[in-house]
Amino acid sequence: MNDSGPSPGIGQIAIGQIVQVKKGRDEGSYAVVIEVQNDRYVLIADGDKRKIDRAKKKNINHLELLNYIAPEIRMSVEETGRVTNGKLRYALSGFLKQQLDLLKEGE
Repeated sequence: MNDSGPSPGIGQIAIGQIVQVKKGRDEGSYAVVIEVQNDRYVLIADGDKRKIDRAKKKNINHLELLNYIAPEIRMSVEETGRVTNGKLRYALSGFLKQQLDLLKEGE
C-alpha cells in the first residue's frame, strides 16, 4: 500500500480503492470504489466516462482489486460523504503515473 494506511485483507474492498474492470463493456479500464453496497457489489466511478452521479454498480468478482487506496478519496468520503469527479480523475492519473514510473524503473 502506498500512502494509504492499513491495507484491506484478501477478499476485502475499501472506499477509495483503485480497481481494474475485468468484465463488461468497460473491460480494461481503471476506476475508484466510491461505495461498498454489500459483500458482493460496489459502486465505481472514474470521474471521466463514468461520472460520480452515474456510478456503475459492479460485481466484485468482475473487478481486479489493486493494492492501492487513494487517500484523498477515502478522506473526502469519510469527511463529507461525497467526492468530486475532479478528485477521482486526479487520484487515477496519479496512480497510473506512479505505475508507469515503476515500469520505466524496472527496464
